[in-house]
Amino acid sequence: MDRYYYWGMVRVPLTDEERSRGERLGAILRAARAARSMVDVALEAGISVETLRKIETGRIPTPAFFTVTAIATAVGLPLETLQSAIAAGEPPESEVPQAS
Repeated sequence: MDRYYYWGMVRVPLTDEERSRGERLGAILRAARAARSMVDVALEAGISVETLRKIETGRIPTPAFFTVTAIATAVGLPLETLQSAIAAGEPPESEVPQAS
């Protein structure tokens, strides 16, 4: 297995499933954000717009738990709903709260 050195630690490359799960996470958070701007949600979550963009597009497939929690809270998405939606693939529209 290939290994990468990351800040003095050995980092094992992500599997296809981990990357896919990160893409699902991003799609679900993006759908929950709906018409709200990235700037608005990023400010409320206390993260940068670039971090939010990378998570929503799957470029950060394994974001920190507290970052995901902050985004989910900002868009009104309960963590239980988020976890269920990730496990099931794309969420039914009725499960994703739309920002007003």
